[in-house]
Amino acid sequence: QLGGGIYTKAADVGADLVGKVEAGIPEDDPRNPAVIADLVGDNVGDCAGRGADLFESTAAENIGAMILGVGLIPYFGWRGVVFPLVARALGIVASIIGVMVVRTEEHEDPMDALNIGYYLTSFISALGFAGAAWWMLRSEQAPNAWLYYTVCGFIGILTAQAFVYITQYYTEYKYRPVLSIAEASKTGPATNIISGIAVGLECTAVPILVIGAAILSSYKLGVMALGPDAGVTGGLFGTAVATMGMLGTAAYILAMDTFGPITDNAGGIVEMSHQPEEIRKKTDRLDAVGNTTKALTKGYAIGSAALAAFLLFSAYLDEIYNYTGTRIGVDLSKPEVFIGGMLGAMLVFLFSSMAIKAVGEAAQTVIAEVRRQFREKPGIMKGAEDPDYGQCVDIVTIGALKQMILPGILATAGPVVVGLFMRMFITEADKTIAAEAVAGLLMVGTITGILMALFFNNAGGAWDNAKKYVETGALGGKKSDAHKAAVVGDTVGDPFKDTAGPSLHVLIKLLATITLVLAPLFL
Repeated sequence: QLGGGIYTKAADVGADLVGKVEAGIPEDDPRNPAVIADLVGDNVGDCAGRGADLFESTAAENIGAMILGVGLIPYFGWRGVVFPLVARALGIVASIIGVMVVRTEEHEDPMDALNIGYYLTSFISALGFAGAAWWMLRSEQAPNAWLYYTVCGFIGILTAQAFVYITQYYTEYKYRPVLSIAEASKTGPATNIISGIAVGLECTAVPILVIGAAILSSYKLGVMALGPDAGVTGGLFGTAVATMGMLGTAAYILAMDTFGPITDNAGGIVEMSHQPEEIRKKTDRLDAVGNTTKALTKGYAIGSAALAAFLLFSAYLDEIYNYTGTRIGVDLSKPEVFIGGMLGAMLVFLFSSMAIKAVGEAAQTVIAEVRRQFREKPGIMKGAEDPDYGQCVDIVTIGALKQMILPGILATAGPVVVGLFMRMFITEADKTIAAEAVAGLLMVGTITGILMALFFNNAGGAWDNAKKYVETGALGGKKSDAHKAAVVGDTVGDPFKDTAGPSLHVLIKLLATITLVLAPLFL
């Protein structure tokens, strides 16, 4: 995800700045040496990267739910442990049916067809969920547990729907946030940037309320399902079931996401092969829908990452209990735990900085190469010479692979180093202080990561669509001063929405997975 994000944006920024701004040639013009790298980057970042992101969410959720399912063996036997896998399989079947239903006519809105498929997938997934819960989460000790857990699953499905709507509101140019950024573009790039940052900060509020409501309601329903005798395990399994519900439509959402790069590449091929204007208009319309589906997937991915991370955090505390027999909390009044929490928040900011800086450094090498080719091969601009596309692809690939090493080491080594350092403070009175400090790092890091990812994803998406809105002919249209300002905002938003934001989804799950696997090291 991180490597893909660096690749796609380094190629995009490099191609746009030299091609569109300096050489004055259209986007996806075959004379631009970086055009192929740009089109390949869409696949690397948005197909492979998002696939890796959602795969990690589903895998992490399966593992976390199965660990919690072991605690419910007295109630459901091994059926509670296998339930997450059955629910996931039914979600895949629902997604296959949803994908097959998507059809549209030439004159209709493609987004409507995609939405119908999504609603159908959600509905079939909900039915499958209820059936699986009735079959596997019912026993003499808890005859009505399946009903409560079914409602938990429905909460997850509704949370996914809510995230889709919230992301649409903040990133589509039908609504106030994007229109306010476009309006601010009339007075130049500075006001565009200020407005975009304000929208990005604002858009963290409603998603957090939705995540909070989903976690709390599913936890309380889980407690009611098994009664107070089961302790916290029933409640935590309730949040796990809500996460399963949210991820039930993951395969369909991924299909919606890959719609974006496919239409983008189609538009590129149309431009490169000099097709008539009416064909370009059709691909532009599909490309605008593709931008929306990509933004929606990011909203869905951060929502599912938040629920999966909470689940893994609970599994971590559970594992510490299994090793020590002591239930630990996260007491921030202890200095070690407070420091762990601060380091967790710092890790998110430092990782984001490295990801954004990596795009800038990789883009500089692309810009230098494109300028070199224009300088040394003057025939390129006349169409008499072919650019060396392969050289740009090579530069971006090597650049992305090199630039992802340092943030990768930071993410994997950070919690381990903190945990091992805090072992120095273990005493007879407080044997679990190191594990608790790591729990602090994980908890605060997760909260900060969710907020930062929401900010990056939605601010970047809003800037992008503010530019698209101006390009429809509004506020003076292309080549106007408002358009120039909107292009600056879009370029700033590119590493936000396609590199730093999506990489944070992976970071928060990676922190949780590493601490869960290496928990014995901190004792």
